[in-house]
Amino acid sequence: MPLILTEEQTMLKEAADGFLNENAPVAHLRALRDSQDADGVSRNLWKAFGEMGFAGVIIPEEYGGSGLGAVEAGVVAEALGRTLTPSPFMGSGVLSAKILTDGGTAEQQAAWLPKIAAGEAILSLALDEGAKHRPSTIGTLAERSGNGFKLNGAKGFVLDGHIADALIVAARTDTSESGGLSLFLVDPKTAGVQIERTVMVDAHNAARVVLTDVQVDADAVIGAVDQGEALLKGALNLGRACAAAQLNGAGDEAFQITLEYLRTRKQFGKLIGEFQALQHRAAHLYSEIELARAAVIGALQRLDAGKDPEGLAVSVAKAKAGRVAELAVQEAVQMHGGVGMTDAFDVGLYMKRVRVLNELLGDAGFHADRLARAQGY
Repeated sequence: MPLILTEEQTMLKEAADGFLNENAPVAHLRALRDSQDADGVSRNLWKAFGEMGFAGVIIPEEYGGSGLGAVEAGVVAEALGRTLTPSPFMGSGVLSAKILTDGGTAEQQAAWLPKIAAGEAILSLALDEGAKHRPSTIGTLAERSGNGFKLNGAKGFVLDGHIADALIVAARTDTSESGGLSLFLVDPKTAGVQIERTVMVDAHNAARVVLTDVQVDADAVIGAVDQGEALLKGALNLGRACAAAQLNGAGDEAFQITLEYLRTRKQFGKLIGEFQALQHRAAHLYSEIELARAAVIGALQRLDAGKDPEGLAVSVAKAKAGRVAELAVQEAVQMHGGVGMTDAFDVGLYMKRVRVLNELLGDAGFHADRLARAQGY
Protein backbone atom coordinates (compact mmCIF):
# COMPACT_ATOMS: atom_id res chain seq x y z
CA MET A 1 0.00 0.00 0.00
CA PRO A 2 1.44 3.43 -0.95
CA LEU A 3 2.58 5.40 2.09
CA ILE A 4 0.71 8.52 1.01
CA LEU A 5 -2.71 10.01 1.66
CA THR A 6 -5.59 9.38 -0.72
CA GLU A 7 -7.35 12.30 -2.41
CA GLU A 8 -10.12 12.27 0.22
CA GLN A 9 -7.61 12.12 3.07
CA THR A 10 -5.67 15.01 1.54
CA MET A 11 -8.86 17.05 1.43
CA LEU A 12 -9.42 16.29 5.13
CA LYS A 13 -5.85 17.38 5.88
CA GLU A 14 -6.37 20.67 4.06
CA ALA A 15 -9.64 21.26 5.90
CA ALA A 16 -8.14 20.49 9.32
CA ASP A 17 -5.03 22.60 8.68
CA GLY A 18 -7.10 25.48 7.38
CA PHE A 19 -9.58 25.37 10.24
CA LEU A 20 -6.90 25.28 12.95
CA ASN A 21 -4.68 27.89 11.33
CA GLU A 22 -7.63 30.26 11.25
CA ASN A 23 -9.30 29.43 14.57
CA ALA A 24 -6.58 28.02 16.83
CA PRO A 25 -3.04 29.04 15.84
CA VAL A 26 -0.21 29.12 18.37
CA ALA A 27 -1.59 32.48 19.55
CA HIS A 28 -4.65 30.55 20.83
CA LEU A 29 -2.43 28.45 23.10
CA ARG A 30 -0.63 31.56 24.31
CA ALA A 31 -3.93 33.28 25.13
CA LEU A 32 -5.18 30.33 27.19
CA ARG A 33 -1.85 30.08 28.98
CA ASP A 34 -1.37 33.77 29.69
CA SER A 35 -4.94 34.29 30.91
CA GLN A 36 -4.59 31.24 33.20
CA ASP A 37 -7.85 29.95 31.79
CA ALA A 38 -9.59 27.65 34.29
CA ASP A 39 -10.32 24.97 31.69
CA GLY A 40 -7.17 25.31 29.61
CA VAL A 41 -9.18 24.48 26.49
CA SER A 42 -11.90 26.28 24.57
CA ARG A 43 -15.24 24.50 24.76
CA ASN A 44 -16.47 26.64 21.86
CA LEU A 45 -13.57 25.42 19.76
CA TRP A 46 -14.32 21.80 20.73
CA LYS A 47 -17.93 22.29 19.66
CA ALA A 48 -16.76 23.80 16.36
CA PHE A 49 -14.49 20.75 16.01
CA GLY A 50 -17.64 18.66 16.25
CA GLU A 51 -19.45 20.76 13.66
CA MET A 52 -16.54 20.24 11.25
CA GLY A 53 -16.72 16.47 11.76
CA PHE A 54 -13.28 16.25 13.37
CA ALA A 55 -14.33 15.35 16.93
CA GLY A 56 -16.22 12.27 15.74
CA VAL A 57 -13.86 11.28 12.94
CA ILE A 58 -13.80 7.59 14.03
CA ILE A 59 -17.33 7.48 15.47
CA PRO A 60 -19.87 5.59 13.30
CA GLU A 61 -22.27 7.69 11.24
CA GLU A 62 -25.28 6.26 13.10
CA TYR A 63 -24.05 8.16 16.18
CA GLY A 64 -23.39 11.40 14.34
CA GLY A 65 -19.74 10.75 13.56
CA SER A 66 -17.83 10.71 10.29
CA GLY A 67 -17.33 6.94 10.31
CA LEU A 68 -13.73 7.20 9.09
CA GLY A 69 -10.63 5.30 10.12
CA ALA A 70 -7.27 5.50 11.81
CA VAL A 71 -5.54 7.33 8.95
CA GLU A 72 -8.13 10.11 9.09
CA ALA A 73 -7.77 10.35 12.88
CA GLY A 74 -4.02 10.66 12.34
CA VAL A 75 -4.57 13.46 9.84
CA VAL A 76 -6.54 15.47 12.42
CA ALA A 77 -3.96 14.69 15.11
CA GLU A 78 -1.10 15.91 12.90
CA ALA A 79 -2.95 19.18 12.29
CA LEU A 80 -3.29 19.65 16.06
CA GLY A 81 0.44 19.02 16.42
CA ARG A 82 1.23 21.75 13.91
CA THR A 83 -0.71 24.43 15.77
CA LEU A 84 -0.12 23.14 19.33
CA THR A 85 -3.86 23.45 19.92
CA PRO A 86 -5.06 22.33 23.38
CA SER A 87 -7.95 20.03 22.56
CA PRO A 88 -9.84 17.05 24.06
CA PHE A 89 -9.38 15.23 20.76
CA MET A 90 -6.92 12.61 22.05
CA GLY A 91 -8.79 11.83 25.25
CA SER A 92 -12.33 12.03 23.86
CA GLY A 93 -12.26 11.69 20.09
CA VAL A 94 -9.63 8.94 19.98
CA LEU A 95 -9.14 6.93 23.19
CA SER A 96 -12.62 7.15 24.74
CA ALA A 97 -14.47 7.05 21.40
CA LYS A 98 -12.54 3.95 20.37
CA ILE A 99 -13.29 2.11 23.62
CA LEU A 100 -17.00 2.95 23.51
CA THR A 101 -17.31 2.17 19.79
CA ASP A 102 -15.64 -1.23 20.19
CA GLY A 103 -17.06 -2.34 23.52
CA GLY A 104 -19.75 -0.03 24.87
CA THR A 105 -23.29 -1.23 25.45
CA ALA A 106 -26.04 0.18 23.26
CA GLU A 107 -27.02 2.48 26.13
CA GLN A 108 -23.46 3.70 26.71
CA GLN A 109 -22.93 4.33 23.02
CA ALA A 110 -26.22 6.17 22.61
CA ALA A 111 -25.51 8.30 25.69
CA TRP A 112 -21.98 9.40 24.83
CA LEU A 113 -20.91 8.87 21.22
CA PRO A 114 -23.29 11.49 19.72
CA LYS A 115 -22.17 14.03 22.33
CA ILE A 116 -18.49 13.38 21.61
CA ALA A 117 -19.09 13.63 17.87
CA ALA A 118 -20.92 16.94 18.33
CA GLY A 119 -18.19 18.35 20.57
CA GLU A 120 -20.69 18.61 23.42
CA ALA A 121 -18.99 16.20 25.84
CA ILE A 122 -15.47 15.54 27.04
CA LEU A 123 -14.42 12.06 28.19
CA SER A 124 -11.05 11.04 29.59
CA LEU A 125 -9.26 7.72 29.93
CA ALA A 126 -7.83 7.26 33.44
CA LEU A 127 -5.11 4.65 32.93
CA ASP A 128 -1.55 5.46 34.02
CA GLU A 129 -0.59 5.49 37.67
CA GLY A 130 3.17 6.08 37.81
CA ALA A 131 5.68 8.49 36.39
CA LYS A 132 5.91 6.44 33.20
CA HIS A 133 3.39 4.77 30.90
CA ARG A 134 3.03 1.20 32.21
CA PRO A 135 -0.44 -0.17 31.34
CA SER A 136 0.56 -3.67 32.51
CA THR A 137 1.02 -2.52 36.11
CA ILE A 138 -2.44 -1.20 36.99
CA GLY A 139 -2.92 -1.12 40.74
CA THR A 140 -6.40 0.41 40.97
CA LEU A 141 -8.82 -2.21 42.32
CA ALA A 142 -12.51 -2.77 41.62
CA GLU A 143 -14.11 -5.01 44.24
CA ARG A 144 -17.61 -6.43 44.11
CA SER A 145 -19.95 -4.34 46.24
CA GLY A 146 -23.72 -4.63 46.26
CA ASN A 147 -25.02 -4.68 42.70
CA GLY A 148 -21.84 -3.12 41.36
CA PHE A 149 -18.23 -2.37 42.24
CA LYS A 150 -16.19 -0.25 44.61
CA LEU A 151 -13.13 1.47 43.08
CA ASN A 152 -9.96 2.41 44.94
CA GLY A 153 -6.77 3.79 43.43
CA ALA A 154 -5.06 6.81 41.91
CA LYS A 155 -4.44 7.86 38.32
CA GLY A 156 -2.10 10.42 36.82
CA PHE A 157 -1.70 12.08 33.42
CA VAL A 158 -5.46 11.90 32.76
CA LEU A 159 -5.87 14.07 29.66
CA ASP A 160 -8.28 16.95 30.36
CA GLY A 161 -9.56 15.01 33.35
CA HIS A 162 -10.38 18.18 35.27
CA ILE A 163 -13.13 19.09 32.78
CA ALA A 164 -14.30 15.59 31.87
CA ASP A 165 -18.01 14.84 31.80
CA ALA A 166 -17.15 11.17 32.34
CA LEU A 167 -14.06 9.11 33.10
CA ILE A 168 -13.19 5.70 31.71
CA VAL A 169 -11.27 4.07 34.54
CA ALA A 170 -9.08 0.99 34.12
CA ALA A 171 -9.07 -1.19 37.25
CA ARG A 172 -8.22 -4.73 38.31
CA THR A 173 -11.25 -6.91 38.98
CA ASP A 174 -9.15 -10.00 39.51
CA THR A 175 -6.21 -9.94 41.93
CA SER A 176 -4.76 -13.26 40.75
CA GLU A 177 -1.39 -13.41 39.02
CA SER A 178 -2.98 -13.00 35.58
CA GLY A 179 -5.05 -10.10 36.93
CA GLY A 180 -8.23 -9.45 34.95
CA LEU A 181 -8.68 -5.81 33.86
CA SER A 182 -12.04 -4.05 33.51
CA LEU A 183 -13.07 -0.63 32.24
CA PHE A 184 -15.66 1.50 34.04
CA LEU A 185 -17.62 4.61 33.09
CA VAL A 186 -17.44 6.87 36.13
CA ASP A 187 -19.23 10.16 36.76
CA PRO A 188 -16.58 12.62 38.09
CA LYS A 189 -19.19 13.93 40.54
CA THR A 190 -19.57 10.56 42.24
CA ALA A 191 -18.71 10.55 45.95
CA GLY A 192 -15.09 9.58 46.53
CA VAL A 193 -13.72 11.00 43.25
CA GLN A 194 -11.09 13.69 43.72
CA ILE A 195 -9.64 15.49 40.70
CA GLU A 196 -6.67 17.84 40.69
CA ARG A 197 -5.72 19.73 37.53
CA THR A 198 -2.04 19.59 36.57
CA VAL A 199 -0.92 22.13 33.98
CA MET A 200 1.90 20.51 32.06
CA VAL A 201 5.12 22.12 30.90
CA ASP A 202 3.65 22.65 27.42
CA ALA A 203 0.59 24.51 28.81
CA HIS A 204 -1.67 21.59 27.92
CA ASN A 205 -3.85 19.84 30.48
CA ALA A 206 -3.90 16.67 32.48
CA ALA A 207 -5.22 15.74 35.90
CA ARG A 208 -4.56 13.51 38.85
CA VAL A 209 -7.58 11.44 39.86
CA VAL A 210 -7.91 9.75 43.26
CA LEU A 211 -10.67 7.16 43.77
CA THR A 212 -11.66 6.35 47.34
CA ASP A 213 -14.45 3.78 47.79
CA VAL A 214 -16.15 5.00 44.63
CA GLN A 215 -19.37 3.04 44.16
CA VAL A 216 -20.51 2.28 40.60
CA ASP A 217 -23.32 0.09 39.31
CA ALA A 218 -22.73 -3.04 37.26
CA ASP A 219 -23.95 -1.25 34.12
CA ALA A 220 -20.92 1.07 34.39
CA VAL A 221 -18.71 -1.73 33.06
CA ILE A 222 -17.64 -1.26 29.43
CA GLY A 223 -17.52 -4.64 27.73
CA ALA A 224 -17.22 -7.70 29.94
CA VAL A 225 -15.77 -7.93 33.44
CA ASP A 226 -12.11 -9.05 33.40
CA GLN A 227 -12.01 -8.58 29.60
CA GLY A 228 -11.04 -4.92 29.38
CA GLU A 229 -7.48 -5.54 28.22
CA ALA A 230 -8.49 -6.26 24.62
CA LEU A 231 -10.57 -3.06 24.44
CA LEU A 232 -7.73 -1.10 25.98
CA LYS A 233 -5.22 -2.56 23.53
CA GLY A 234 -7.23 -1.37 20.53
CA ALA A 235 -7.61 2.12 21.96
CA LEU A 236 -3.93 2.38 22.90
CA ASN A 237 -2.83 1.26 19.43
CA LEU A 238 -4.89 4.03 17.87
CA GLY A 239 -3.91 6.56 20.53
CA ARG A 240 -0.20 5.86 20.16
CA ALA A 241 -0.40 6.17 16.38
CA CYS A 242 -2.24 9.50 16.72
CA ALA A 243 0.33 10.70 19.26
CA ALA A 244 3.00 9.82 16.70
CA ALA A 245 1.08 11.83 14.09
CA GLN A 246 0.99 14.80 16.48
CA LEU A 247 4.75 14.46 16.92
CA ASN A 248 5.14 14.53 13.15
CA GLY A 249 3.05 17.69 12.95
CA ALA A 250 4.93 19.45 15.73
CA GLY A 251 8.36 18.40 14.47
CA ASP A 252 7.63 19.35 10.86
CA GLU A 253 6.19 22.74 11.83
CA ALA A 254 9.25 23.49 13.97
CA PHE A 255 11.34 22.60 10.91
CA GLN A 256 9.30 24.91 8.64
CA ILE A 257 9.71 27.78 11.12
CA THR A 258 13.45 27.12 11.14
CA LEU A 259 13.66 27.09 7.35
CA GLU A 260 11.97 30.48 7.22
CA TYR A 261 14.47 31.78 9.79
CA LEU A 262 17.38 30.45 7.70
CA ARG A 263 16.01 32.29 4.67
CA THR A 264 15.71 35.64 6.44
CA ARG A 265 18.37 35.84 9.20
CA LYS A 266 21.69 37.40 8.20
CA GLN A 267 25.05 36.84 9.88
CA PHE A 268 28.37 38.27 8.70
CA GLY A 269 26.51 39.91 5.83
CA LYS A 270 25.08 36.62 4.51
CA LEU A 271 21.83 34.73 4.96
CA ILE A 272 22.59 31.94 7.41
CA GLY A 273 20.80 29.54 5.09
CA GLU A 274 23.73 29.95 2.70
CA PHE A 275 26.12 28.29 5.12
CA GLN A 276 26.76 24.74 3.96
CA ALA A 277 26.90 23.23 7.44
CA LEU A 278 23.35 24.41 8.15
CA GLN A 279 22.18 23.22 4.75
CA HIS A 280 23.51 19.73 5.50
CA ARG A 281 21.77 19.65 8.88
CA ALA A 282 18.51 20.85 7.34
CA ALA A 283 18.71 18.24 4.57
CA HIS A 284 19.31 15.47 7.09
CA LEU A 285 16.36 16.62 9.20
CA TYR A 286 14.10 16.78 6.13
CA SER A 287 14.89 13.14 5.26
CA GLU A 288 14.28 12.03 8.86
CA ILE A 289 10.90 13.78 8.98
CA GLU A 290 9.85 12.06 5.76
CA LEU A 291 10.88 8.67 7.15
CA ALA A 292 8.90 9.31 10.32
CA ARG A 293 5.86 10.40 8.31
CA ALA A 294 6.04 7.17 6.26
CA ALA A 295 6.29 5.07 9.43
CA VAL A 296 3.24 6.77 10.93
CA ILE A 297 1.09 6.52 7.80
CA GLY A 298 2.09 2.87 7.44
CA ALA A 299 1.10 2.13 11.04
CA LEU A 300 -2.26 3.88 10.65
CA GLN A 301 -2.96 2.03 7.40
CA ARG A 302 -2.16 -1.31 9.06
CA LEU A 303 -4.58 -0.51 11.87
CA ASP A 304 -7.32 0.21 9.35
CA ALA A 305 -6.55 -3.04 7.54
CA GLY A 306 -6.53 -5.04 10.78
CA LYS A 307 -2.97 -6.19 10.10
CA ASP A 308 -1.34 -5.01 13.32
CA PRO A 309 -3.41 -6.32 16.26
CA GLU A 310 -0.41 -6.20 18.61
CA GLY A 311 0.50 -2.67 17.57
CA LEU A 312 4.11 -3.43 16.68
CA ALA A 313 4.09 -1.12 13.64
CA VAL A 314 2.55 1.48 15.93
CA SER A 315 5.46 1.11 18.34
CA VAL A 316 7.92 1.60 15.48
CA ALA A 317 6.05 4.74 14.43
CA LYS A 318 5.80 6.19 17.95
CA ALA A 319 9.48 5.61 18.68
CA LYS A 320 10.64 6.96 15.31
CA ALA A 321 8.34 9.99 15.35
CA GLY A 322 9.39 10.82 18.90
CA ARG A 323 13.10 10.73 18.17
CA VAL A 324 12.74 12.70 14.95
CA ALA A 325 10.53 15.37 16.51
CA GLU A 326 13.06 15.69 19.36
CA LEU A 327 15.81 16.19 16.79
CA ALA A 328 13.68 18.73 14.92
CA VAL A 329 13.06 20.96 17.93
CA GLN A 330 16.67 20.68 19.13
CA GLU A 331 17.93 21.71 15.70
CA ALA A 332 15.37 24.52 15.63
CA VAL A 333 16.73 25.99 18.84
CA GLN A 334 20.34 25.53 17.71
CA MET A 335 19.76 27.17 14.34
CA HIS A 336 17.96 30.06 15.99
CA GLY A 337 21.13 30.61 17.98
CA GLY A 338 19.57 29.93 21.36
CA VAL A 339 16.96 32.69 21.17
CA GLY A 340 14.55 29.99 20.10
CA MET A 341 14.00 29.11 23.75
CA THR A 342 12.81 32.62 24.57
CA ASP A 343 9.08 33.11 24.79
CA ALA A 344 9.17 35.59 21.91
CA PHE A 345 9.76 32.67 19.52
CA ASP A 346 7.37 29.75 19.01
CA VAL A 347 10.02 27.04 18.66
CA GLY A 348 10.43 26.82 22.44
CA LEU A 349 6.73 25.99 22.69
CA TYR A 350 7.20 23.21 20.13
CA MET A 351 10.10 21.80 22.12
CA LYS A 352 7.94 21.61 25.25
CA ARG A 353 5.05 20.04 23.38
CA VAL A 354 7.28 17.39 21.83
CA ARG A 355 8.66 16.54 25.27
CA VAL A 356 5.15 15.86 26.59
CA LEU A 357 4.02 13.96 23.50
CA ASN A 358 7.08 11.73 23.76
CA GLU A 359 5.94 10.63 27.21
CA LEU A 360 2.29 10.26 26.23
CA LEU A 361 1.37 6.56 25.86
CA GLY A 362 5.00 5.47 26.00
CA ASP A 363 8.32 7.03 25.08
CA ALA A 364 10.84 5.66 22.57
CA GLY A 365 12.43 3.45 25.24
CA PHE A 366 9.08 1.90 26.17
CA HIS A 367 8.29 1.06 22.55
CA ALA A 368 11.79 -0.24 21.78
CA ASP A 369 11.47 -2.57 24.77
CA ARG A 370 7.99 -3.60 23.65
CA LEU A 371 9.30 -4.54 20.19
CA ALA A 372 12.26 -6.43 21.65
CA ARG A 373 10.05 -8.48 23.98
CA ALA A 374 7.65 -9.29 21.14
CA GLN A 375 10.57 -10.71 19.17
CA GLY A 376 11.85 -12.86 22.04
CA TYR A 377 14.70 -10.71 23.35
